[in-house]
Amino acid sequence: MRLAFAVVILALIAGCGRAATHAGPRAVTVDVIAARSAEPLKVTSSALGAGGAFSPRNTAYGENRSLPLSWAPVAAAGAYAVVIEDPDAPSPAPFVHWVIWNIPGSANALPEGLPNVGGLASPKGAVQGSNGAGELGYHGPQPPAGTGLHHYHIQLFALDGPLPLQAGADLGVLRQAMKDHVLAKGELIGTCAAP
Repeated sequence: MRLAFAVVILALIAGCGRAATHAGPRAVTVDVIAARSAEPLKVTSSALGAGGAFSPRNTAYGENRSLPLSWAPVAAAGAYAVVIEDPDAPSPAPFVHWVIWNIPGSANALPEGLPNVGGLASPKGAVQGSNGAGELGYHGPQPPAGTGLHHYHIQLFALDGPLPLQAGADLGVLRQAMKDHVLAKGELIGTCAAP
């Protein structure tokens, strides 16, 4: 009887551990923000090579140029948001590499090398927030030596309209603002290791 009780307790503990891992602090935004559509958005980048490897020019080891992105448009989208996170970073939560929102609903791409400023002239109305380094805009992959291959979740969210957020808002604020406004979402995974 004691053995059966111990087995049940161990199974419950193991189950709780798996649930906590999925929804815990290592989860990326696309995993915790619900979308109205179950159909995923297709996101692509010409800067990712074989196996999703980042081009050196798009890493902080290189030129630190923001990724060029493209996607299939969502007819009802009033705006888009992009988030890039690294859950392999040696930190309590995924490292945030980029948050940008209020990309016009008519857009289906972002060019490479956007300036690291809050409000962008092009695409008109787009706004960038703070990354994990405490700076505005894009901070390319820069995995520490000895931490192996990192996986960067490049996440796209189609929103029902622009978000009333100030430039410099962080990912937590963006997540809260996006809640209940996401029409569809998708992701692309890029990879990078220290040179």
